[in-house]
Amino acid sequence: MSLSLPLPHLAEQYLLDPDVVYLNHGSFGAVPRPVFESYQHWQRELEANPVIFLGRRLPDLLAQSRERLGAFINAAPDDLTFVPNVTYALNIVTRSLDLQEGDAVLTTDHEYGAIDRAWRFNCERQGARLVNQPVAVPIADPAGVVEQIWAGVDERTKVISLSHVTSPSALILPVKEICRRARNAGIISVVDGAHAPGQLDLDMEEIGADFYGGNCHKWLSSARGTGFLYARPDRQALLEPLVVGHGWDKDPPGLSRFQDYFSSVGTIDPAAYLSVPAAIDFQEQNEWPQVRRACHQLLRETERRILELSGLPPISPETMWEQMRVVLLPGRIEAYQRLWEEDRIIIPVGQHGGQPGVRISVQAYNSPADLDSLVQALKRGAAAA
Repeated sequence: MSLSLPLPHLAEQYLLDPDVVYLNHGSFGAVPRPVFESYQHWQRELEANPVIFLGRRLPDLLAQSRERLGAFINAAPDDLTFVPNVTYALNIVTRSLDLQEGDAVLTTDHEYGAIDRAWRFNCERQGARLVNQPVAVPIADPAGVVEQIWAGVDERTKVISLSHVTSPSALILPVKEICRRARNAGIISVVDGAHAPGQLDLDMEEIGADFYGGNCHKWLSSARGTGFLYARPDRQALLEPLVVGHGWDKDPPGLSRFQDYFSSVGTIDPAAYLSVPAAIDFQEQNEWPQVRRACHQLLRETERRILELSGLPPISPETMWEQMRVVLLPGRIEAYQRLWEEDRIIIPVGQHGGQPGVRISVQAYNSPADLDSLVQALKRGAAAA
């Protein structure tokens, strides 16, 4: 049985203000009630006996949470470590890799600003080059994206870093093929998967990245402040701790240096990490593949309606997006920058190749009425543009 939005039985599980049209799940996610309750449960467990919880129970609890996450993304639990977010995860990688003067890090011009800055910071420190390879939009042929990116490789390319789903343009990039080529060429592959868990089916073994950072608090809808870093076993020795704690030079050593370095970083509130199994349960219990398809269908229809207003092309074929989509708009960006103030719509508006556009996220709590509100507001903006 296929599903279609609205899905009231799911929408009522989210804690969002019902008077707001929330079309920006991609930025910070939204936590359903059962997951939030799990998060608060772990906070209460911690407060009941902080010493026993943090000093004795936590290692096993984190291992259990990693085990559930590992099964969800097909990764060995011991090749995963929890971190607050992908920015933190990939800073571990950028600060660890030993780049030499003249080496090159290849990325694209669609990357998230914080990750681009992390690479630029470390390339400047080490005398390496950061190459932001252009991927022109609109894209007519997804297969051509591989060649556009790979055209930036030269004899000094040591690292390729790219998004699985780009943040500014919401495009699914061909990370599996790029990682395969990188491995054959002896190039380290790094993937920013901030928007992937819960929006795409993930298989770390199949993707083949050396390092993959993901967020659980976006499309998987765990409590906020929950990301992970996956590292292939043969690449883990390259990583150094971003924060030096008791796990460095541990005596006696634990299961692995990777777990020692990144599982012991001082006192934290681990409740968000421990909410991951509840987030996975919520999606598994609610036919999430069908929910994602229903979201995609509503977003596809919304894109069609908006493009009819503008006469502009879609920025890519449908195979390059799932629940998040950038749709181009006519005229000046200023005509669309008061959607919150005037229409109570939360949605990012930006420039894409000199053309204004909105990045629309559709999640289980959205309804056709939400998208109708957006289309009507954009009609008014287009008339004023």
